[in-house]
Amino acid sequence: MNHRQKARAVIARAHGAPVTVEDIWVDPPRAGEVMVRMSACGVCHSDLSAAKGVIPLPPPVVLGHEGAGTVVAVGEGVKGLAVGDRVVSSFVSMCGHCRYCSTGRPQLCDQAAKSAFTLPDGTTRLTDMAGQPLNIFSGCGVMAEFATLHQDNVVKVEQAVSMECCALISCGVMTGVGAVVNTAKLTAGSIAVVFGAGGVGLNAIQGCRIAGAAMIVAVDRADGKLELARLFGATHTVNASSDENLVKTLKKLTGGGADYAFECVGLGAVVEQAYGCLRKGGTAVAVGVAGVKDTTTLRTLTLSFEEKTLTGSYYGSARPREDFPRLMSLYQGGRLKLDELITHRYRIDEAPQAFVDLAEGRNARGMIVFD
Repeated sequence: MNHRQKARAVIARAHGAPVTVEDIWVDPPRAGEVMVRMSACGVCHSDLSAAKGVIPLPPPVVLGHEGAGTVVAVGEGVKGLAVGDRVVSSFVSMCGHCRYCSTGRPQLCDQAAKSAFTLPDGTTRLTDMAGQPLNIFSGCGVMAEFATLHQDNVVKVEQAVSMECCALISCGVMTGVGAVVNTAKLTAGSIAVVFGAGGVGLNAIQGCRIAGAAMIVAVDRADGKLELARLFGATHTVNASSDENLVKTLKKLTGGGADYAFECVGLGAVVEQAYGCLRKGGTAVAVGVAGVKDTTTLRTLTLSFEEKTLTGSYYGSARPREDFPRLMSLYQGGRLKLDELITHRYRIDEAPQAFVDLAEGRNARGMIVFD
């Protein structure tokens, strides 16, 4: 299929405007690239942030970074991928040879900064029906029937796992579970608090469960999400909307403070709460994507006197080619819940409604299904 392909795609035309679903042209792969027929794509909060301009990508941009599909064309020089291979997207480009890739931190790859809204060479393979070029979300743009990606943004799937579950692993699951096991390296028997029980937060909760946390407290403003949190492993829940002294409540509930706290909302004020609910020597991890002007204020003295740690986690400190197969194995072994995350499936033409549902907190994860 080394020719231009027509496809339906979800596009953010302007910051703050509803997304549109349009026909586009997808050009065939050039050197180092592959074309993928998409099977499923998760509707992630980061896509909503890009549509709203919280993540300031220049429109028009084809959304989607949490996808899975089948390779239908391979460009010159591509290694390890062939037509017919099942693959998932990685929204962090992994060159394999920069300082970060070489030291086992590919989520911080230098090349990723060059592909925030294009392929690594600064171009995309997409145009609209008027012939105007389209940007792509994080080098992916996989909320479309077809997508052309660089091989550094693609991970081959060996396991017999459904495409929908593969798509989930490529972002929400990796980000949440990875924040616990890769970034924080939570130790068994610990006490953990997770702020936000959306798609990423639920996965942080089950990451805590898998890692052996003795107590897992889920914090959210929606009772429905807190019910889901218990399904994924929370031992206790707190509704933040009805608690004016949330940090005090959490410290009392945890017997003096948590060993680990995970902020999965993307608000500086919630990062402060996560840090505040720690016991001495505890670690808070900022996982959510905050606005570019958002800030967090801490009492500096607590850093030295209480030896608390505040750190960030990007993409769950992922090593995608190693971590994706591990997560799939955990799922196949019954230890990682994936099917339960998908609370609604949409056709691509229903994408605008999927984004409305996401903004209103109706889903753990909405999934656009192409097959």
